[in-house]
Amino acid sequence: MIEVTKEAALWFKKELGLQEGDAVRLFARYSAGGQIHPGFSLGIQSDKPVSPGISVMEAGITFFMEEQDKWYLEGHRLKVTYNAAEDDIEYRYEPLA
Repeated sequence: MIEVTKEAALWFKKELGLQEGDAVRLFARYSAGGQIHPGFSLGIQSDKPVSPGISVMEAGITFFMEEQDKWYLEGHRLKVTYNAAEDDIEYRYEPLA
C-alpha cells in the first residue's frame, strides 16, 4: 500500500539526515485540509518501528506506518515521488481497484 521512489528516498535521506538502516514513520495527524480525510494529513518523522502495519524499504531506508495509523490509507495506495522542479516530495493517493 506504500510505494516510495528511489529519488524520493534520497530526498528523505538528504532532508532528514538519514543513514542507511534508518526509518521514516508516516502517520495521520490533525491538520486543516487533507487529501483523503478532511481534518487529517500525512505527517513524517524519523523514528523506529514499534508495531508496523505497513512497511517498505527503498535506498536503505524503511518507510512505515504503525498499525494504529493504517486507517489513513484504507482503500488507497500511497505513492511518494520526488518533484525535481520543486526539490520536494509529493504524495499521490491512488484508489485500490
